[in-house]
Amino acid sequence: MGSTFMGLETSKRGLYTQQSALYTTGHNISNANTLGYSRQRVNMEATLGYPGTGLNAPKIPGHLGTGVQAQSVQRIRDSFVDTQYRQESNKLGYWDSRSQAITQMEDVLNEPSDYGLAKSMNEFWKSLQDLSVNPENGGARSVVVQRGIAVADSFNYLSKSISQIQENAGKEIGISLKDVNSILEQIASINEQIQAIEPNGYMPNDLYDVRDTLLDELSTYFPIETSSVKSGGNSLAIAEGSVTVSLKLKDGTSLKLIDGKNFAQLRNSGASESDGVTPKSAIEGFHIVRLDSNGNDVPLNNNWTDAGTAVTQNINSFSDLGKLKSLVNSYGQVTGDPTAPVKGLYPDMLAKLDKMAEAFAEEFNKVHMGDPADSTKYPQGSDIYGNQGEAFFINKDDNSGAGITAKNIYISSDIVKDPGKVVASDSKPGDIEPGNGKFALVLANMKFASLGELGNVSAQTYFEGLIGQLGVDGQQATRLAFNSATLQQAVTERRASVSSVSLDEEMTNMIIFQQAYNASARMITVVDETLDKIINGMGRAGL
Repeated sequence: MGSTFMGLETSKRGLYTQQSALYTTGHNISNANTLGYSRQRVNMEATLGYPGTGLNAPKIPGHLGTGVQAQSVQRIRDSFVDTQYRQESNKLGYWDSRSQAITQMEDVLNEPSDYGLAKSMNEFWKSLQDLSVNPENGGARSVVVQRGIAVADSFNYLSKSISQIQENAGKEIGISLKDVNSILEQIASINEQIQAIEPNGYMPNDLYDVRDTLLDELSTYFPIETSSVKSGGNSLAIAEGSVTVSLKLKDGTSLKLIDGKNFAQLRNSGASESDGVTPKSAIEGFHIVRLDSNGNDVPLNNNWTDAGTAVTQNINSFSDLGKLKSLVNSYGQVTGDPTAPVKGLYPDMLAKLDKMAEAFAEEFNKVHMGDPADSTKYPQGSDIYGNQGEAFFINKDDNSGAGITAKNIYISSDIVKDPGKVVASDSKPGDIEPGNGKFALVLANMKFASLGELGNVSAQTYFEGLIGQLGVDGQQATRLAFNSATLQQAVTERRASVSSVSLDEEMTNMIIFQQAYNASARMITVVDETLDKIINGMGRAGL
């Protein structure tokens, strides 16, 4: 037979277990709105029956149950959905950043509008047409000069503004790397806490949630892969252990960033600010370091041995996934190709604007000055004084007509001071014909001239092509960002259906566990009354 008090012990276990379930329900309800929290449940199991096994064990009919106990408190999580979520976060991080970069550039270019470069060039051509009608009019000549200045200013503005956006992208890369390094350190710290708790047989569910939230955040910067390492000791079989986190590269290999409580830090391998992460020029790649006891960088090999010098992971080995690579693709990266040493959204646009400014200015100067060696294509004209034309557009850095870019293009200071030097007459130099405006029309018709340096299209068409391509790229980035956000939202909802706290469900559980608790308490009362009858009621006959 079992103990006289066996019923009390069985019910007491029921009380404790249901109480634990109620506490867990309360914990779930309290964290219903906590970011990254996963609902938890108490895994209950029946305690060992009575009697135990062995030759000397008591012999009774049947095997009596001895109650229940809380085996563990487990969070409800689906690792497969977590992996899907992080994959979609990679894509969303990349395309969202890409879309923002293109939008910023579209805002600067401001096309089509009444204030962009295209409008400035149109007004410049129109002023030359007006000059052809009134070549003696000083006002018409001044308008040509002012419209020319407007074209140069537009080039200067675009070059300066895009350079500033590029610089901001560089700063954002630095901030992103600092954020990544902070996340790596935090995950390693949580790993250390988990390694200390799990061997005692506990499940640090809340730490798991915090770590997963950090991993979700890390996955927006680049693709990651994780693996678990058991903590050992008396860890439960369902304990998740510490995680090893690696950056997944394009060729399928990986770069380890976290191993248990140890972590590496990412550094920019090219020229950078003193913080080691904010780039000063096009990015070559990244390398990993560890921090010594004084907080100084110690370069690491990919296998985490001290390297002595930085081992650069070339940027081309990174997949086009995640915010970090998107920022690099916008800011500019080293290609290793001598013909195009740097590529990127901003440097490419700056290079195209420079190419356009140079081709446009050089061709206009050739027409304006004329070329005796090629008088068929570039006949000479004369200004209002009968003089040969001079370079209309110059490089304002050295006042020459060479090396003109979008950044330095400007109008010759001589022409700005004296608009009469604008060549409007097709008379030969030395023949003064102030009323002759035919050459101004030749200059105006340059609007339609095909320029070999621009692919045999006019400067105007070339610029319209840049704007059109940017619009197409912007639409693609916006569409893919939207698609990625939609897919991520779908995965988020699927994950929420598994892990989030449903107050309706928790209220139902609360009633279930409360009633079970009440029933266990009532059982104790019943056993108590039974024992009372035995202890106080038996053997008192006749009293």
